[in-house]
Amino acid sequence: MSEFDVLSFGETMAMLVAEQCGDLASVQHFHKRIAGADSNVAIGLSRLGFKVGWLSRVGADSLGRFVVQTLEKEGLDCRHVAVDPAHPTGFQFKSRTDDGSDPQVEYFRRGSAASHLSIDSIAAPLLSARHLHATGIVPALSDTAREMSFELMNRMREAGRSLSFDPNLRPSLWTGEATMIREINRLAALAHWVLPGLSEGRLLTGFDDPADIAAFYLDKGAEAVVIKLGAEGAYYRTPQAQGFVAGVPVARVVDTVGAGDGFAVGLVSGLLESLGITEAVQRANWIGSRAVQSRGDMEGLPTRAELLAEFDDANREQARSHTG
Repeated sequence: MSEFDVLSFGETMAMLVAEQCGDLASVQHFHKRIAGADSNVAIGLSRLGFKVGWLSRVGADSLGRFVVQTLEKEGLDCRHVAVDPAHPTGFQFKSRTDDGSDPQVEYFRRGSAASHLSIDSIAAPLLSARHLHATGIVPALSDTAREMSFELMNRMREAGRSLSFDPNLRPSLWTGEATMIREINRLAALAHWVLPGLSEGRLLTGFDDPADIAAFYLDKGAEAVVIKLGAEGAYYRTPQAQGFVAGVPVARVVDTVGAGDGFAVGLVSGLLESLGITEAVQRANWIGSRAVQSRGDMEGLPTRAELLAEFDDANREQARSHTG
């Protein structure tokens, strides 16, 4: 019996968030949080009651201690987060916006401790997890991190575990677009559930239509492909069915960062709980909509109690709006 429901891995950075709007150069006051798409999903699944193992590296510095302390407070098992005395914890600055536009983000992660993840970082106890969630960010960090991503996904698939993969493209971290497309698609071919955004899917496959993008990954062996369409909702396709699930309207978008991570939390948790694909996408849309209404990358991710209390109400309200 595994001690983990989910294994996730990646780089969690410290994040200094502006307290005033405007260009980062003119901002005087910041507050400290954490950032990282992979750990956002891990935190979201932990809040829903899943036991999550986290694999990463941080520097032997105050930011590294802050990152680990924050993740542990969120319920992640960080026993397999290595402390690297030779390389620093990555960090970023993030601007504040109040109009729903994408914030300005400046990264300081090159040569970070997490970029030195490697196959040697894989601890055997983590491989007993029921499910692995991976993104395309880790393989962009370095050659050794890419090797680790492939090794983890191959070993988990060979062990009969389920795998989800969010491309989460970061072109600036890759040496070139052709390399990024090739390597991301090789990783996606190892996953059971593939979760690209529409623009990502178009770039990665060369197809424009969501149905054709989904067919590209189904032909590579995926069991379900769910394409994020932003505020419009999401399109899903399996070998047996396909469909569109409308997005959840929100009164005001506060911060768009983390919406895709919230979507992944909803989809992965729903499928792990044996929901039908349509119901899992509905949950994914709802958590994604909740994320954009909160300032911060993962602050809007719900607890299990909040999901139970609010999700059914949101579904009923949406049903009324469509029938009315």
